[in-house]
Amino acid sequence: MPNTRTEAPGRHPSSYLLPLLQLSDSALPTGAFSHSFGLETFLQRGLVHDEETFAAWLAQYIHTQLTYSDGLAIRLAMEARATADVRHVDALLIAQALPREVREAGAKMGARMLQIASAILDSEELEEYRRDVAGGACTGHPALAYALAGRALQVPLPELLSTYLFSAATSLTQNAIRAIPIGQDAGQRVLRQIHPHVATATARIAELDHRDFGAAAPGLEIAQMRHERQRARMFMS
Repeated sequence: MPNTRTEAPGRHPSSYLLPLLQLSDSALPTGAFSHSFGLETFLQRGLVHDEETFAAWLAQYIHTQLTYSDGLAIRLAMEARATADVRHVDALLIAQALPREVREAGAKMGARMLQIASAILDSEELEEYRRDVAGGACTGHPALAYALAGRALQVPLPELLSTYLFSAATSLTQNAIRAIPIGQDAGQRVLRQIHPHVATATARIAELDHRDFGAAAPGLEIAQMRHERQRARMFMS
């Protein structure tokens, strides 16, 4: 019986699967557990208060800020042809992040992602970006570190985007389980509902123009800004 090809030509998935799973693990110590990216403001105002309202908020977060900032940044970094292109995407990520806490969260989580990725991967691009961050030429962001790791591993863009988006959604869901609170089972139901949203966002990012970068949801950005002055807080953002 003749052999049947079951995979597209290219690098075998097993060669990048385990490193990719490691970098996209929600337990990766990047400090994501300390950030709600505005969710806590919605909790304080009573707009998010249970499984259903959190699922709706998370879907909107994926389709707005994660799509037009982190997600598009990953695609642009994957398409970069020179160091200057990566530096430009880094500058765009910082410039479009109007809430101070979001900018600071990106820099802190980016530094940790860079450190971890560099420890498990041998990549000159990652090392160059880390030197740029250490020297002040770049600010640093987890999306860029993840993208450069993906380039080193030769991960197809759809898989790189979907794992990054789902990892971010998982971290926020774990934070919602603690903060709302909702149960662990409820958290898993929310994550299952998010699958088609991640798929839609991944497809959308592939079609965006570079001029779409930073398209914002004003209500989310205002909530992120208000968080700075919130009286009682569990999270840093």
